Amino acid sequence: MNKIIIFLGSLLLLWLGRSILIPLLIAAFLWYLINAISDYYRRVFPSTTNRIKSRIFDITSNFASLLTVFAVIILFITQIRPMFSELLNALPGLQVKLTEFSKYLSDSVGITFDAKMLPNITKIAANIGSSIASVATSMGMVLVYLVFMFVEQSTFNEKFSAMFPNKRQSKKLRYILDSIDTNMKKYLFIKTMISAVTGIASFIWLQLIGVEFAGVWAFIVFVANYIPTIGAIVACGLPILYTLVTAPTLQQPILTAAGLIGIQILLGNIIEPKLTGKTLNLSTLAILINLVFWGMIWGIAGMFFSVPILVAALIVTAQFDSTRWIAILLSEDGIIPDKNEE
Repeated sequence: MNKIIIFLGSLLLLWLGRSILIPLLIAAFLWYLINAISDYYRRVFPSTTNRIKSRIFDITSNFASLLTVFAVIILFITQIRPMFSELLNALPGLQVKLTEFSKYLSDSVGITFDAKMLPNITKIAANIGSSIASVATSMGMVLVYLVFMFVEQSTFNEKFSAMFPNKRQSKKLRYILDSIDTNMKKYLFIKTMISAVTGIASFIWLQLIGVEFAGVWAFIVFVANYIPTIGAIVACGLPILYTLVTAPTLQQPILTAAGLIGIQILLGNIIEPKLTGKTLNLSTLAILINLVFWGMIWGIAGMFFSVPILVAALIVTAQFDSTRWIAILLSEDGIIPDKNEE
């Protein structure tokens, strides 16, 4: 009974504290991503044993990774955001075309479509816009968290040693944290690179076949790729639906569907699993349940962070005898990380 009360109380705290926890998670995501890019730069360029040169090299790598992230942000502000504004202005006309398209299907197929069954595109866009706006208003808090994470990054090891003076306990916890850190950096780096390549490939394909707002759809593909399963459906479904409603023939919708689905299969189902290897040894059912769970608590932000949270949960539960059965259930094939017995 006490465990049920603790569980329900934890859910309540997660829901009530979402305005604080979501910006913290976004800051942690950016912090991990910048460090992951920085680690990649360190691997690409030759390192040095000289302490001063090594320190300068680390600072340069961190600065280069910061520039990379901010370059993407500037690209969105200068190039993609104006396209979003144009698309929002076109939504009322798109709703009319959707109604006409449903009437055409009714006449052609003989299926009667009730106008109430059609999605209200303007209302859906407004809801999504309000969600994005709420995240945008918390960006100040995100930046504060991010700055302090980088300022105190060099003292993490000292603080950890002071918190856990017991050597055995310290080694155990450090092993868990290092495992989470390594797997998270690998996952975020590979996921970001795959998402970026998927977005760029989608943009090129949509431009070639003449789909309007190709930049917007490509950006949606990039962001939605972080959300498992549902993200790919949304990323492909929105531009396909748009071309179905707006294109004069079926040629463009068919080409859109073939191209986007083909890109998703190639990059998301073939290349990404080979790159991540055992990093995401997660059950598909566990991913879907986790996705729904965090989506109910934190909305789109919860869906966005559902996989990293699940990866961390798998690593932590695998290290204790009392919770290893949870790790086995969360895993795809029942093979989980070995315990650190030191």
